[in-house]
Amino acid sequence: MKLDDVQRIAHLSRLELNQAEAEAVLPQLQAIFSLVEEMQAVDTTGLEPLAHPILFIRDLAQPMRADQVTETDHRSENMQSAPAQQEGYFLVPKVIE
Repeated sequence: MKLDDVQRIAHLSRLELNQAEAEAVLPQLQAIFSLVEEMQAVDTTGLEPLAHPILFIRDLAQPMRADQVTETDHRSENMQSAPAQQEGYFLVPKVIE
């Protein structure tokens, strides 16, 4: 990667970089691209993608809880303190024309 590439990426990203900024960003981008190349070199044939990167570490992975209703409907009690309501919804003043 060269400075021309940094300027091209900056242009595509709609960023204005002067020469000094481009020179400062160049080693950072080179490090990112070398990391990507290193990750692409790993043979992943036959491996299933993970839903989350730490799922393979059972101690760190958080188990999914069952999707169950744990509370009953309290809409009517919650609506009693509303200054204005209609059909179970709070009515609020219009703030955007």
